[in-house]
Amino acid sequence: MGLIMILFFVTVGLLAPWLAPIDPLEMDQTSRLRPPNARHWMGTDEHGRDILSRLMYGARISTSVGLIAVVISGTCGVALGLAAGFWPRIDAVVMRLVDLWMAFPFLLLAIGIVSILGPGLRNTMIAVGLSGIPGYCRVTRSSVLSIREKEFVESARAVGASDATLLLRHVLPNVLAPIIVLSSLTLGSSILGSAALSFLGLGAQPPTPEWGFMLNNARSYIHTAWWYSLFPGLMIMLMVLGFNLFGDGLRDALDPRLKRE
Repeated sequence: MGLIMILFFVTVGLLAPWLAPIDPLEMDQTSRLRPPNARHWMGTDEHGRDILSRLMYGARISTSVGLIAVVISGTCGVALGLAAGFWPRIDAVVMRLVDLWMAFPFLLLAIGIVSILGPGLRNTMIAVGLSGIPGYCRVTRSSVLSIREKEFVESARAVGASDATLLLRHVLPNVLAPIIVLSSLTLGSSILGSAALSFLGLGAQPPTPEWGFMLNNARSYIHTAWWYSLFPGLMIMLMVLGFNLFGDGLRDALDPRLKRE
């Protein structure tokens, strides 16, 4: 079910130029704040723009932001986790930095980073990605600590394999399963975090059709135009739910302890 929901949003985002009934940036002041009707299936916003078309283009933006943020946090976090788990001399320093990093709530840290870098989608990706590094680092380190003592790693070390070879050929492939599961789970939180930043005015800027930014604009009309806030909020909920369901399914499939149970 989670995969079906993800594929639906990805397909809509990719085909938005052909599926969207109206240009998402086209304004029509004579049709502002119209409820759902035959022409505008999900109504219009305060500038008369078609909400359905903007939601379709927003699916592309939200998915891209989530994927790039996960790539940033995954790449940096896995590298730090491999180093911390494999070399005890580095472990203490890296983990103390990670503990300090995790002392700040995810969203608060992302707000601080994007406030320094400046508002915008690119900086939102960077901020959300950097905020997710500690989770990847801790998961990778815990897996490396158990794998580095395995017999096949000791055998490779005994025949003269370098540390780089041990890490890339023997350790990293055996820690990918929990990393893949974590990535699928954090995609939802990354999309939610980017939407929250846009809602606060730190993410997407006008006239970008981004779901969180649409929710921010809809606040002033929540009592007079219920459709304006309902549909963007519903899309965020469904996309995050899809990634969470998919992550739970991957965890059940890839975790050997759950299989034994």
